[in-house]
Amino acid sequence: MSGGGDGDSTYGRKPFRRSRSHFADRITADGRDGWPVDAGRYRLVVSRACPWASRAVISRRLLGLEDALSMAVTDPLQDSRSWHFGPYPDGRDPVLGIRFLSEAYDRRESGYPGGVSVPAVVDVPTGQLVTNDFQQITLDLATEWTALHRQGAPDLYPERLRDEIDEVMAGVYRDVNNGVYRAGFATGQAEYEAACSDVFRRLEELAPRLRRQRHLVGDTITEADIRLFTTLVRFDAVYHGHFKCNRWKLTENQVLWAYARDLFQTPGFGDTVDFDHIKRHYYEVHTGINPSRIVPMGPDLSGWLTPHHREELGGRPFGDGTPPGPVRRGEEVPASGRP
Repeated sequence: MSGGGDGDSTYGRKPFRRSRSHFADRITADGRDGWPVDAGRYRLVVSRACPWASRAVISRRLLGLEDALSMAVTDPLQDSRSWHFGPYPDGRDPVLGIRFLSEAYDRRESGYPGGVSVPAVVDVPTGQLVTNDFQQITLDLATEWTALHRQGAPDLYPERLRDEIDEVMAGVYRDVNNGVYRAGFATGQAEYEAACSDVFRRLEELAPRLRRQRHLVGDTITEADIRLFTTLVRFDAVYHGHFKCNRWKLTENQVLWAYARDLFQTPGFGDTVDFDHIKRHYYEVHTGINPSRIVPMGPDLSGWLTPHHREELGGRPFGDGTPPGPVRRGEEVPASGRP
């Protein structure tokens, strides 16, 4: 998710295009791109408002990479100079020493014309951006950082299931993750209706699959579940109203609502979600869609903690592994953002 101004009036007034990640270097076990996996060397910069960044937050926690990969959480509202570190003392990231994420981008490539997006991984010694490739970052955390995973970490991208996971994720990305944005930022009725139809068609195709099995692929949590969850958890709070994806609410779909609650109540998922950040970002930044910048009071979040009964389908969420422990001190979501 790219940084804009204090409010961006262009949303809903120009065709939406998801830009490709310009900085696509990979951090790998063998360091073939010049960036070897190295505990403590890199810092993950995220916004809890952003679904793409939230994938990385969930993966990092499930895999137990907190000691190996530190994390900075930006303010949910961007300054005109990009995502900024307002939550920290003096408005500076305490590790990188910068006020704006754009400073790390500038150290990598001066005059870069694209947007400043999260998630971003920054090299701490040089202060320069390594990658903003949101599609690849989490896959590499699962497969290249294995030497630094916690004991009992789940296999989020098991080799024997990768073809199926990739196929499921491709449809989810095109029609759901990206589809809600294409609907929300549409500039014409036909464009909106096509995107909105794609969103609900794909969700309705996924529901029978999830009626039969607890997780999207296999009997454990995988990358596919993480990618669907980060859209579902935002659905009623922002996409249903703000992005006009309102054929039905998540809470009105018995299967998907139970599936989303199951994941939300799984350690590593719901304990990373900040509904306050989510709502404030979408409603206050997208002024082309919501010029008043009024943030709605609802929806009621208490339902996220109600029983889901998905355990009756069997499955082993963490496979042969174990759930992550308590959230690291200092990384807890404030009470204002939780059900």
